[in-house]
Amino acid sequence: MAAKLALFDCDGTLVDSQANICMAMEHAFESASLAPPPRSDIRRIVGLSVFEAVSHLLPDADEAKRRQLGEGYKQAFFDLRGQGLVEEPLFDGMKEMLIELHSDGWLLGVATGKSDRGLNKCLDHHNIIDKFVTLQTADRHPSKPHPSMIFEAMEDAGCDAENTIMIGDTTYDIEMGRAAGCKTVAVAWGYHTVGEMQSVGANAVAETMAELKVILGEEV
Repeated sequence: MAAKLALFDCDGTLVDSQANICMAMEHAFESASLAPPPRSDIRRIVGLSVFEAVSHLLPDADEAKRRQLGEGYKQAFFDLRGQGLVEEPLFDGMKEMLIELHSDGWLLGVATGKSDRGLNKCLDHHNIIDKFVTLQTADRHPSKPHPSMIFEAMEDAGCDAENTIMIGDTTYDIEMGRAAGCKTVAVAWGYHTVGEMQSVGANAVAETMAELKVILGEEV
């Protein structure tokens, strides 16, 4: 049986990090003497690389202002972490499911808009980093929905698109998976609606962790 790769987004799929992201973005805007966007708008850009996210939130800004905001966001996140204010809890049942998938022979990976440092700290904190064979971040790839992260993840895992499933909570994840030619699963507990993810071609929808287990079980 060919190996199968389950590739997870991080923010909004593995962990609930919206509060941290919103606080850091608000601090970045305030540091640049700008009114922060509503949190509903900030949640919409979770999953994009930081500079792409800033471009979505402030489309009329010039390159210098976008770079200032992007660097401000990264500094704010670093400061929040240093103050012990960053909380990125795993969604209920996620750790148990990852351990079960790993035990069942699945290869696991992450494709995220986080930085290498941020992802490693998150996975280390939850003691699950050893379950993943490939970790792809915005530090080394174009922003989602470009499929670069998936292509490198498949190469690391030795899997082709037919045996790879991208699991995420935003249209960016689903569009990235479709661009790479792999199957896609939309999870309902993140930051975009199920309808939005279905509209861009999600192959399946998991409303709960139990449903995600069933969907992946059917792929074995």
